[in-house]
Amino acid sequence: MKVIPNAQLNQVGTSIGQQQYRKMLEVDNNFGDNDKVKWQKDDMDNNLNFFSVSSDGRIVSWTLVKNELVHTDIIKLLVEGATMEGPEGLQLLTIGCGTSFDFHKKIDYLFLVGTEEGKIYKCSKSYSSQFLDIFHAHHMAVDAVSWNPFHNKVFISCSSDWTVKIWDHTIKTPMFIYDLNSAVGDVAWAPYSSTVFAAVTTDGKTYIFDLSVNKYEPICHQPVVAKKRNKITHVQFNAIYPIIIVGDDRGHVTCLKLSPNLRKMPKEKKGQEIQKGPEVEISKLDKLLNLVREPTTKTGK
Repeated sequence: MKVIPNAQLNQVGTSIGQQQYRKMLEVDNNFGDNDKVKWQKDDMDNNLNFFSVSSDGRIVSWTLVKNELVHTDIIKLLVEGATMEGPEGLQLLTIGCGTSFDFHKKIDYLFLVGTEEGKIYKCSKSYSSQFLDIFHAHHMAVDAVSWNPFHNKVFISCSSDWTVKIWDHTIKTPMFIYDLNSAVGDVAWAPYSSTVFAAVTTDGKTYIFDLSVNKYEPICHQPVVAKKRNKITHVQFNAIYPIIIVGDDRGHVTCLKLSPNLRKMPKEKKGQEIQKGPEVEISKLDKLLNLVREPTTKTGK
């Protein structure tokens, strides 16, 4: 599926077996600029479903029903306490510009939305008129936000303000902050470890972190593209193989293989079986978070 900003019409398509769904969307009516889209579970009638967030502040649910694409507004990003003066002195609510979002891996109704204003909104599909929480996360646009694939409370964000931050969504301040000396275009958690993530910056560098190895610095960083010509905007781990791909603003995709020292697994001790699985990954990240949590938070988690 591809959404092309600033075009008169957008084409959204997906193929299921022999069947091809297509729909021409009028940008002026339904989409703002710089839309991000994410697939969701099929609805109760097994119709395809995805969500979008855009610069007009709307989070919209889209459902493919036969040859029609039906949309429903879920929530609008209103900036808390901010108004602007309209005609005849009328006070108008200020709309937040959505830049990124992600749905919780286990809690179906829960999702996060990052904005151009640097805020992160914790939202529910069930509430269209209010937010569950608001994080004053960054000083500039939130370029990416992502839930940890193992730990239900943890998410990560990155921003044009040069920082990557790791959060517990029940706490209003970040657990870890990393300054990468350049605008951070994207972050991604590794699918094999709760403590590993990658980040890419607009000066052409890719960073790999493993919090269980080093809480303070990346375990690897290297330039991938020429910083004066290309800006890296996206990064993603392969779900099976030790590979990441990075994309830049000129449409190039670079595939990188992680060296063995960047994906070390626990060594098996004689007579002891290595513990694996989601519970081990949750415990590993919890140990790190407990080092920086306030005492009152530790007892109440």
